[in-house]
Amino acid sequence: MKITLLAIGKTDHKQLQQLIDEYTKRLGFYVSFNFIVIPDIKNVKNLSETQQKQAEGNEILKRTATSDTLVLLDENGKTYSSVGFSEFLQKKMNSGLKNLVFVIGGPYGFSEDIYKRANGKISLSSMTFSHQMVRLFFIEQLYRGFTILRNEPYHHR
Repeated sequence: MKITLLAIGKTDHKQLQQLIDEYTKRLGFYVSFNFIVIPDIKNVKNLSETQQKQAEGNEILKRTATSDTLVLLDENGKTYSSVGFSEFLQKKMNSGLKNLVFVIGGPYGFSEDIYKRANGKISLSSMTFSHQMVRLFFIEQLYRGFTILRNEPYHHR
């Protein structure tokens, strides 16, 4: 199985990017992982929230295949413990899934087209985090999930 993380906009914080790079490297020992940053939409000042979400949604759809399983990182999604998330990953791997795509949307969330296309939603927390921090938290949780599945000592139970 291949895992892809799509995110709108680049990370401006060097320290966050260094940690994202570190966990992306670690994750590569367990699974084929690709982190794709979709450039910010140009001239957003001239767009309404709905138009911006639609433009971002179009960019997300350009980067996904109809055969991909698309999971949105969304405040209204299902919450998991780290162990529960590792079990979610194991079920996806056992199902023979080829490409599991997680998406971090823009500042206003997702367009209706993306919600309709999605195969699921996951919430990292009921708290709100910056989109840049969510990248790090999510990639670390992917890494943690795979260490749990391998019974490695990274996660303490």
